[in-house]
Amino acid sequence: MAVELRAVRKLALALPDVADVSSPRGVCFKVAGRLLACEAIHASAEPSSLMVRVSLAERARLLAENPDAFYVTAHYQKHPAILVRLSRVRREALRDLLGAAWLFVSESSPTTPRAKKRSAHKKPRIKRGAA
Repeated sequence: MAVELRAVRKLALALPDVADVSSPRGVCFKVAGRLLACEAIHASAEPSSLMVRVSLAERARLLAENPDAFYVTAHYQKHPAILVRLSRVRREALRDLLGAAWLFVSESSPTTPRAKKRSAHKKPRIKRGAA
């Protein structure tokens, strides 16, 4: 049942526009330059944990649904993120979580193809005083 970091890498890189920006500090993935997921390196996180960016509503749902696999510490409480115990999460659940995180991050970034497509349908704003 435990998920290894190489499986995390494979799942993350299967998503569109995800880059592996890992460093000696740990594994890290970004979408269009915005953080998607990384090894949780803060001292408050348990060993072998992954930090994944999700909405606060999604975090609340996951914590209620599976507190054995998902948790949050005081340090991460103020951020739209959840911590994942890789030893207690199923691969399918992690795949779904990374997909939700990708949507969350890409929709909040004006540089991703999804956001560009969405903004192309918006009416242009006209500045006041412009002719």
